[in-house]
Amino acid sequence: MKKRVVVGMSGGVDSSVAAALLIDQGYEVIGITMCFNFADYPRKSPACCSIQGVEDARRVAHKLGIRHYILNMQKDLEERVIKDFCKSYLEGETPNPCVICNQYLKFGELLNKAKSFDAKFLATGHYARIARSRGGYLLKKAKDPKKDQTYFLYRLNQDKLKHIIFPLGGYTKEEVRSLARKFALPVAEKKASQEICFLPKDDYRAFLRERFGKKIAPGPVVDENGQVVGEHKGIAYYTIGQREGLGLARGHPVYITSIDFKKNRITIGPRESVFGSSFFVRDVHFALKPIKKRVALKVKIRYNHKESEAELFPIGKKIKVVFNKSQFAITPGQSAVFYDKNLVLGGGIIEKD
Repeated sequence: MKKRVVVGMSGGVDSSVAAALLIDQGYEVIGITMCFNFADYPRKSPACCSIQGVEDARRVAHKLGIRHYILNMQKDLEERVIKDFCKSYLEGETPNPCVICNQYLKFGELLNKAKSFDAKFLATGHYARIARSRGGYLLKKAKDPKKDQTYFLYRLNQDKLKHIIFPLGGYTKEEVRSLARKFALPVAEKKASQEICFLPKDDYRAFLRERFGKKIAPGPVVDENGQVVGEHKGIAYYTIGQREGLGLARGHPVYITSIDFKKNRITIGPRESVFGSSFFVRDVHFALKPIKKRVALKVKIRYNHKESEAELFPIGKKIKVVFNKSQFAITPGQSAVFYDKNLVLGGGIIEKD
């Protein structure tokens, strides 16, 4: 009997090729498209579950000859992802909703749905690899360093990793596109979307304005000496390291160096003031065993950041990270992910000073 696997199908090239590869490997494949119905929201549906996206997933499923279902996850997205997203911005942090979505929706609710179909595995089009060792399952970087998505997957634990397949982990994006053509998939030439799925035109400020309006209050912008030099529109609209949109004429470039939620205040300074070397990480997750003593690893502080050498110090339930060289814009709310070469050990949320 064939092993059954559920594939999360967005209607894009990556998840479509993942499904085709698994069929080619002899699995019984079922496709599920997660859909977030925003009929009550004053805007268009997100690209991830637009009529076109759902229809593309359905067309691919028909081409592959597999069953396809649509799973409405509006309530889950709202409760698990959007509330956290809004809370983080309103408190002066910069969240990463994809990390939360992967933990609770894609590899939480969707994984549970896969099990309800008596499927042994859940597969997605993520660029990452899973390997088995004597100690358990390991999360490793994908073959394609430009597409590697392990930064967003560090919260996957052993109970989840043993039920997950990443068929694209050993391919580059160019190879995946070629496979889509080889399998004659109707989405072979479809462009990839980089937007956060629930944001209209990737504009988080407009999203927050719609929801909170005047609750997001303006406040002072001060220099490093504490002198008021301007007014911001609300701390939710800004992030550490930001240069544009400050509306200040200082005669030289200035950047946001800190955001004080309690005082509703933003501090600016020269670019060198945005660099830092140490910070604490909260809400720490590890794929296998937690770090119990000082260790040297590489740490990535945002998706497009090249991980850098650092020392990690466990302190209670938190981890203190000290980079060997100062890094630009260590941003509260973003994830810090710990790497040992290609292996993901774990990570957590960057905390305010």
